[in-house]
Amino acid sequence: MTKELEIKVLNIDVEEIQERILSLGGELISIEKQVNTLLDNTEKPIKSYMDAYLRIRETKELLSNEEKITLTLKKKLSNEALRENMEYNVNLEEKDTMLEILRNLGFKVVEVGHKERKSYKLRNSRLDIDTWDERIYPYPYMEIEVESERDLEELIDLLEIPRDNISRLSIVELQQKLREGKDVK
Repeated sequence: MTKELEIKVLNIDVEEIQERILSLGGELISIEKQVNTLLDNTEKPIKSYMDAYLRIRETKELLSNEEKITLTLKKKLSNEALRENMEYNVNLEEKDTMLEILRNLGFKVVEVGHKERKSYKLRNSRLDIDTWDERIYPYPYMEIEVESERDLEELIDLLEIPRDNISRLSIVELQQKLREGKDVK
């Protein structure tokens, strides 16, 4: 179980932000290809009793050639300044067996999305540049995961991020706003 403090930065120029991170002393720590499988119970959706979602993430780390599968319940906590989550993670050996267990408990696959992620370490923070397949979310964005709100404020200033590009929405919430034709900030 881990606590996460994060924001998304929308409307980024991927090459420009990567150059800026590196010029400020950031270090490339990971390049991943991911398959994210979102699950829910159709009879009793997770959102009906908590602000959370369930996913299985298959990750292939291209720098080390490592592969892993993780089941995650990501539960949103209350925070005005940034997105605060509790993540409950379990490493899996067999995705298909876990999917069968979940099917027997009433869960179904809602969506499968592919994502490429480049991750950097800058100061005490992790910066992930995410590019989903067009069907899931057509615009790249950056997630900034920090240890404190002060760290976040310092990074926003350091990276010269326009405040109106900052979002506390999850990918599921961004997708919903996009489907509704609303501004995704």
